[in-house]
Amino acid sequence: MKYKSTIGYLYGLQKYGMKFGLDNITRLMTVLGDPHKSFRTIHVAGTNGKGSTSAMIESMLRTGGARTGLFTSPHLVSFTERIRINGKEIDESAVVETAHEVKRIVEKTEDFSPTFFEVVTAMAFLYFRKMKIDWAVVETGMGGRLDATNIVLPEATVITVIGLDHGEFLGRTLKEITAEKAGIVKDNIPVITATQEPEVMKVIEDRASEKNAALFKYSADFSSELISDNADCISFNYSGKEELKDLKLPLPGAHQMINASTAVKTIEVISDRFPLLTPDIRRGLGNVKWPGRLEMIKDDPPILIDGAHNPHAAYVLSLHLKKLLGSKFRRIILVIGIMGDKDIRGILKPLLPLASETIFTSALYGRAASPDVLAAYADSMGYPSRKSPGVFDALNLAESLYGTGDLIVVTGSFYTIGEAKESLGHKGVLARLRE
Repeated sequence: MKYKSTIGYLYGLQKYGMKFGLDNITRLMTVLGDPHKSFRTIHVAGTNGKGSTSAMIESMLRTGGARTGLFTSPHLVSFTERIRINGKEIDESAVVETAHEVKRIVEKTEDFSPTFFEVVTAMAFLYFRKMKIDWAVVETGMGGRLDATNIVLPEATVITVIGLDHGEFLGRTLKEITAEKAGIVKDNIPVITATQEPEVMKVIEDRASEKNAALFKYSADFSSELISDNADCISFNYSGKEELKDLKLPLPGAHQMINASTAVKTIEVISDRFPLLTPDIRRGLGNVKWPGRLEMIKDDPPILIDGAHNPHAAYVLSLHLKKLLGSKFRRIILVIGIMGDKDIRGILKPLLPLASETIFTSALYGRAASPDVLAAYADSMGYPSRKSPGVFDALNLAESLYGTGDLIVVTGSFYTIGEAKESLGHKGVLARLRE
């Protein structure tokens, strides 16, 4: 199957939309010989921070001599970002070969229409087996209980910060959403959780108790103290099984301390269970790279991107921007594109007061809210704005408004910031398949 037809095949799977349940992935895994059973897994769910936390865990595992796989979603620019071996993205030829193998199986199976995400999950596990990895860090796509990745039987379960998001699929309350996310907790498998709202923690505690799973909670069983939060890194002290002083993480934002602490505790728990693993926590954290989160993608003019796509993430972004306004920059020019099914008002609320100029735009994706809709929200909240039909045009408009001391911030969704990176010359592979 040539690369062009691979693209066509994967694009075509979008017509099946999203389906929750494990029937399709179970059938795929069975026919492929259960590749997910050929390596050990750490399974990560949550609303915010799960990609960063997954990347940190994988980086630390690698320092312990493990051959690792990392499966995350969505990608920003290139499909190859989703599947990594020892930190290196899958190459295009392997995407073609692996997609072909899964496609052949699907076409031979009667009455079988797996979704895009189910096929991509199967591709990841199949590739991990081919590459003979020891450990995989697997991020859920959405939810957990009925997510295709929940086919795995992990050695540890990780739950990052949970908030309101994807309500149309997971539930309208924190309790309902948490029940879906906590659906990845398995019998007798340890659970490590970040800081949570009390009602969220109660659901996690009940699920862990029901499954007889040891539960390790941030603030109760491990904790951390921020030392510094700079434009490109943080440093912090960690207290868990060990006391680790002045750990450095090359990702900005105070919130990353909680993600990093959750990742370190996960490594401690895993190392207790598998003493042959000897990760170097300090070196592993120091080597982490994770795009699209408070990432400076251009210096002249300075452009920062962040995938904040729900109210909590937007609030966290606003905290970082307030620090930058007080130290490095005099004005913020905000370029923002949001999906129409998100809490638009909740995302805009912490960000609009910080912007001297706001430009609403729309990513090339069916779920994207139009600039007119976004501008109407801003107007109802008392904030003026400008509109631009596409991300490329919006960036050009932002640069035309730029003055010395300004910061251009692009946010609102991973689709928006992915297109921003493409507009600035980053090479895309299956770039439009970001779901």
